[in-house]
Amino acid sequence: MGWVSEQLVEAAQGGDRESITALVQGAHPHVRRFADHLCASPQDAEDAAQEALIVLYRKIGSLRATAALASWMFRIVRHECLRRARRVLNGADGGDGADGGAPALAASAEEEVLQRLEAERVAEAIRALPDVQRRVLILRDVLGHPGRTVADGLGLSTAAMKSHLHRARTAVRLRLHHSPGA
Repeated sequence: MGWVSEQLVEAAQGGDRESITALVQGAHPHVRRFADHLCASPQDAEDAAQEALIVLYRKIGSLRATAALASWMFRIVRHECLRRARRVLNGADGGDGADGGAPALAASAEEEVLQRLEAERVAEAIRALPDVQRRVLILRDVLGHPGRTVADGLGLSTAAMKSHLHRARTAVRLRLHHSPGA
């Protein structure tokens, strides 16, 4: 953990506000870089990084081993990125009734299990894609951003974005077709 000293972590765990602030500021670039690789969009990455830093700020005292700080932070980021992706995959309201309506209910427990297994197969196929293809696919097909917006956001030409999207769709289709449960 070269970006932070054990003494700084221990002081932060003890409640020293300056140490906590220094720890949060020092962690941000590392947490953000990790989130950039996991989240679908730069906005989701920044939101996930901020959430992880908020958790760090609030719960640093509960961290048992100072050496576990980095893995703890990265687990928080991974969880937040996955939570955001699931929310998108399950619809804008995440099926939790946040829009004022009732949560969407599966017709049966069996159907719910099958839906979750299928969603996990799709998520695994998307996770297996190379970074640029994964980002293009999520931004274009999952989040529904226009092609030009996706290309600009990722620093690609429209032709390159379309090429990555085609390869990503093909790879996901092949993986789903050849994976167990297909």
